[in-house]
Amino acid sequence: MSSSSSSSSEDGNGARRGGDFEGPPLVRRRANNEIWPGPFVEDLVVQVAIDASRSDGRLAAAAALANVFQVCSTWLAVSRSDPLWQRLTSVVWGRTSCMQATWREEYRYRHQTAQNFRAGRSSHQTLHFDRSNVDIPDGLTCRCLTLSDTHLACGFADGTVRLFDLATRLHLCNFHPHHRDRLGRFSRAVSGIIITNSKLIFATLDGDIHVAIIDGQPHARRAHMGNVMDDGALVDFTGCGLWWVGLYAGAPGRAFHIWDGNTEELVYVNTTLTDPEAVMGWHTLTELTETIGRVRVTSLESAVACTSLRYMVLDLRNPGFPLHDQESRRGLIVTSLDTKNEAFITVDSRGWATARRADTLEEVCSFNTGLRNVNVMGCMNLGYALMCAAGIIRVWGIEHEQGQSLYSLNENENENIGHVNAMVADDRHVAAASSDTTIHLWDFGAQ
Repeated sequence: MSSSSSSSSEDGNGARRGGDFEGPPLVRRRANNEIWPGPFVEDLVVQVAIDASRSDGRLAAAAALANVFQVCSTWLAVSRSDPLWQRLTSVVWGRTSCMQATWREEYRYRHQTAQNFRAGRSSHQTLHFDRSNVDIPDGLTCRCLTLSDTHLACGFADGTVRLFDLATRLHLCNFHPHHRDRLGRFSRAVSGIIITNSKLIFATLDGDIHVAIIDGQPHARRAHMGNVMDDGALVDFTGCGLWWVGLYAGAPGRAFHIWDGNTEELVYVNTTLTDPEAVMGWHTLTELTETIGRVRVTSLESAVACTSLRYMVLDLRNPGFPLHDQESRRGLIVTSLDTKNEAFITVDSRGWATARRADTLEEVCSFNTGLRNVNVMGCMNLGYALMCAAGIIRVWGIEHEQGQSLYSLNENENENIGHVNAMVADDRHVAAASSDTTIHLWDFGAQ
């Protein structure tokens, strides 16, 4: 939702939105045929939360729940059910993993963190790492970022993936691709990173894909050896636990590559999305170029990819028949594309941003960023779009606020972070990599 990479879909944020939740039966009966009111009340509470979050935004669900629990002592007793709070956390905040002691505390934490994000309350730090042993010029250029609940992974132009612990902000370890003949100075540059459960998967421009265990030895095994002559350069790479998706440029009709994430087998190669950028694809191996294309995955098991000319949506379970293939009359800013859950966002060359549902292309919201004919690095999380231009990160509401400009992330720091090569956000953290090789991290977590 690399280039910047979306936060990993295995970080507990893959749940479907409220209307897709199916609860248990409305009533259950005791052996003596008396109707047990608890499950009925729980279902009602869940529906109240869904309705409030849809009509007034997720933050409004808490007040609606408080009113329901005040109806009577029986309804108040239901509020002590941790399974109920698990359901509420799923339908309101899209969380399926609990990071706190109870699900009630998890819901409260997510609510407070969302309040912080809405108000722009965060702490800012720069991350430190060893900058020695870089064997190529521009090797410290960060090309992609990926977040999970516990880690930030940064992929660099020299092929190094540096892993940071979000709790301590410490640099934990480095992962490197296996050595092979280089087809250009940047052929080992990292194209994208996936974090899923205990694994870190990363790809390089030459098409190699490596898998590493996060808490194991700092060694990566090569799961797939690329073939640049047949496929072109692997310009972007993303995925989730079920699927890995690569976007290539340089060979006609081979833009999309899809792998089964469980078996690591290549299951699909096709589409002409990047054919007009074929020559530029070859240039990425030898020089730092503009971003050719970007690809992201959604919670619907679909992939959204774009170039400056068009975007496509593929069903990863049936990729042979694209769901959508749309040309852009105004041209797209490639680095603005990102996804979150079922939606994706793009910005056109006139600075107009549009968030849509990936399955139907139904417009969620649209707004004018005011960033016309400038380089924009974009990302999104559950309720907000972030766009960085000229060193300033601006935040817009894309849910209840419907495209309202909220604040600039670094306006109170009196600090322009300069040109940004990569940026990523989830519901708690925002990370950005500046061209001066600095990694910035903002934390909106409830204190």
